[in-house]
Amino acid sequence: MDYQLFLMKTLADASQIARDHFGSVTPAIKDGDTSQVVTEADIEIGRMISEEIKRTYPTHNILDEETGIVDKHSPYTWVIDPIDGTSNFAQASPLYGCMLGLLKDHEPIAGGFALPAFHEIYTAERGKGAYCNQQRVRVQDQKELLSALVAYGVERHQEDPNRTRKECELLAEIILACRGVQTSSSVFDAAMVVKGVYGGFLYQNCKIWDNVAQQILLEEAGVLYTDFFGQPIDYRHPLTKATEMFSFCAAPPALHGQLQQIISTWKMKCACS
Repeated sequence: MDYQLFLMKTLADASQIARDHFGSVTPAIKDGDTSQVVTEADIEIGRMISEEIKRTYPTHNILDEETGIVDKHSPYTWVIDPIDGTSNFAQASPLYGCMLGLLKDHEPIAGGFALPAFHEIYTAERGKGAYCNQQRVRVQDQKELLSALVAYGVERHQEDPNRTRKECELLAEIILACRGVQTSSSVFDAAMVVKGVYGGFLYQNCKIWDNVAQQILLEEAGVLYTDFFGQPIDYRHPLTKATEMFSFCAAPPALHGQLQQIISTWKMKCACS
């Protein structure tokens, strides 16, 4: 099935809602997680996308970060992140995006994301390539991590400060091994990998809706996309995974291997300490 037009239209509508709210939202702290915020734009976009899915694909499941779950007992599940980078958006930073991905059973088969502030919409379907504003995009397989910029998102862990400190030890090793580390902690960083501006994007603490849409985009652009430690990501029974922690390591194959060597060394060091 061709999902391209649906993705483009729905993400364009989401982008317009985000732009209409940009600079005038009132963020609220999410229950149970003081590091996460939500705005009225998140809710409005999530509802709009869910309604479009119900109209166009009425037999499909829906998993939305803000509005919840619709279980149609289907092998197809749409995974929605209305605004990825809500903290940025709430502070009027343009480094945010809207994400929409589709799983068939446990495999991402289609997806897209929009960068509303930059008027860019990225779409992909399995085996059909990745596109930005309908123009084909594919990364170059960079060979040397030392010459690449890398994006790395870090979450704070006030309940366990040493966890954050240990992760920053790994971040230091990556900084020393590459040309520099950038971060928006949002799908903007994934877009920079798709364009070949960044050589990789890593995150240890995220959710299913942070992964599905960008995984299909990045893979179709020629990127190797795994969990943080180089293993396949488990999307089985996606409707049960709303509270589960995910991670990812995304980079062209040669750089992915070099990043995994650094991560493996750090992991062994942590195990011994």
